[in-house]
Amino acid sequence: MKEEKIIVPTNGYLMLLVFFVMFFGSIAAIVALETPWFGLSIFAAIVIMFGFIMVQPNGSRVLLLFGEYKGTVKKNGFYWVNPFYTKKKISLRASNFDSERLKVNDKLGNPVMISTILVWRVENTYNAAFDVDNYENFVRVQTDAAVRKLASMYPYDNFADEGHDEDITLRSS
Repeated sequence: MKEEKIIVPTNGYLMLLVFFVMFFGSIAAIVALETPWFGLSIFAAIVIMFGFIMVQPNGSRVLLLFGEYKGTVKKNGFYWVNPFYTKKKISLRASNFDSERLKVNDKLGNPVMISTILVWRVENTYNAAFDVDNYENFVRVQTDAAVRKLASMYPYDNFADEGHDEDITLRSS
């Protein structure tokens, strides 16, 4: 199993300067020298342009080269990467999931309506991108399964003597 690999790409502002020098220098050379060969430099400058990425705070980009994982950029900023990389955006921000009301049976077999509010965030971008098809849907399904399992492990209420708090119940938590 592969692990997440953090990479630090090239500064985007430096490559933006290289882009402008190549692009406008090639146009000036075509006009001054009247030769079309500098059109290749314009083409190279346009290819360079597709390598710019911007990573927002609490965001990331997963980089793939022809289907092979190359790394993840997690530090926010303006960067330049290989223009042939596929750049997949994955948010590292905290997300909320408010589940629908579920009808489950407690430990004693009584039906109980239960709902969950879950705050979650992506820790490992490699796992989020490649281990599941849709990681947001995965969180929803796993939350519902965990709630059903936990609700069935405990009774809703303790019907023993009121003075004794022997068991954990769904109502007490």
